[in-house]
Amino acid sequence: MIRRYIASLSTNILKLTCAASVAIALTAGCSQPNQPKNSGASNAIQSAGLAAPPNSVLARNPNQTQKYLSASSCTQNDPFAESISFATQASNLAQSANSQEDWDEVAALWVQAVAWMQAVPPGSPRRAFAEKKVAEYTKNLVYSQQQAGATRSQAASQVSFSSDLLNEQLELYLSYVATVGPPDVLIVGSSRALQGVDPKQLKQSLAGNGRPGLKVFNFAVNGATAQVVDFQLRRLLKPDHLPQMIVWADGVRAFNSGRDDRTFNSIVDSRGSQLLAAGVRPKLPSAEPKVIPRCYKFPQPCGGGSGIFRRARSSGGQDACSTVKFISDGTSILPVSHRGGQDAHPTIKFISDGTGILPVTQNAVSQTTVAIRQISESANSIDSNGFMALSARYNPNTYYQQRPYVSGKYDRDYENFNLGGKQAAAFNSVVAFTKTRKIPLIFVNLPLTDDYLDPTRRWAEQQFGQRMQQLSQQKGFAFRDLSQRWPGRNDYFLDPSHLNRFGAIAVSRLLASDTSIIWPRPKSRITDG
Repeated sequence: MIRRYIASLSTNILKLTCAASVAIALTAGCSQPNQPKNSGASNAIQSAGLAAPPNSVLARNPNQTQKYLSASSCTQNDPFAESISFATQASNLAQSANSQEDWDEVAALWVQAVAWMQAVPPGSPRRAFAEKKVAEYTKNLVYSQQQAGATRSQAASQVSFSSDLLNEQLELYLSYVATVGPPDVLIVGSSRALQGVDPKQLKQSLAGNGRPGLKVFNFAVNGATAQVVDFQLRRLLKPDHLPQMIVWADGVRAFNSGRDDRTFNSIVDSRGSQLLAAGVRPKLPSAEPKVIPRCYKFPQPCGGGSGIFRRARSSGGQDACSTVKFISDGTSILPVSHRGGQDAHPTIKFISDGTGILPVTQNAVSQTTVAIRQISESANSIDSNGFMALSARYNPNTYYQQRPYVSGKYDRDYENFNLGGKQAAAFNSVVAFTKTRKIPLIFVNLPLTDDYLDPTRRWAEQQFGQRMQQLSQQKGFAFRDLSQRWPGRNDYFLDPSHLNRFGAIAVSRLLASDTSIIWPRPKSRITDG
């Protein structure tokens, strides 16, 4: 189970009728824990509370090719008791967990605990208490996912590019490609792109403008210059992992050849780069692990409304819900309607591979692990499409109380300013590469604040804008200059030169509404969710 899909969790999860698939989605993601494992387990994994006998509702699949598993009428299950049972199992297992497999199982149990606790009916006197438990259990789920990531194989250190974030982003990208295929649109650049273009918002806005179904991924890396982007696209990624279109979002700092390019220099000197030179690329395992699948029982919806466990009265005045059946083929379970046909979500299956529970579609490969990483703190904020969503808003009145002001004259990013040299050569290399492969390239000069644009930086921006306008006409790529789009909108910025998630949403909407950009059509029907 790949560790990188970090879910956005809240107490409103699992309120949809298709409870099973939503609950499963919560398992897909882990992040680096902040606590030591031995002491953290007992502190972070809170008491299950109101301990009921931990009778397991896990059922091993039979050996038969197919078997119908009849789930009892939902009114015959006490969701609160079911949740406590799972929570008790999760808490008990957490005390002795010492491997990734153990912690993945703990996480799977917490998913069950959350799903069943959320299914306590809205009209129940236990509902308010249950909502608090959902919040507690969700925190425990996140912690167990973090622990699963912290206990990964030590083989991860064998292939590193001396950049924690590049290692993280590469692993996530390879897993994304293995799961849903290459993205239609790939975003590259430095931290300004990582925080400044939201793939999900771009996808949503494009769908609203008549381009539905596009897959978008953000492969930006902190400190990336033109040389780093050239390395990513031409050397790091296999040709069949390339997108249909590239959006390079950044600014003048990435093109200054006079500055010390520390990120690129450390990548070139890394073990991973040496292996690349020898023809060895980082890659995911080629096959799924052979394990015995496990089926989990989730709360099922009743008739008479859209809420989980909303009860409908029968003609005799008794609580009534229709029986829900599942079909098992030894690897997964699938809801089947009472008429013999598939339920409303026929493509959604869920499977446990011994390390967690995952959604499986007919054309998608389950996510697996790649041994190429060192964990970075910033990766905790990266979502499943590679975007780092940060919500803090820039306030110059308080920002410089904690940090010294540095003018452009003394800023190392503008040192020995030169738009030619090695960075220009790397940019030309990318332009030629994308042109040869018929991949449209859009360069977006991202917004900056008025505070940032002092005379030195403003002059550099003018030089850069003029240079890129000329090159775009000569070489055939698109250039969009948004550098002074919102100079006074501090609420769109995290700091003077980096957008926050609100600014990233605004940029993504602007790009999607740009009618002069010819966006690609989806290459496949497989969605990235």
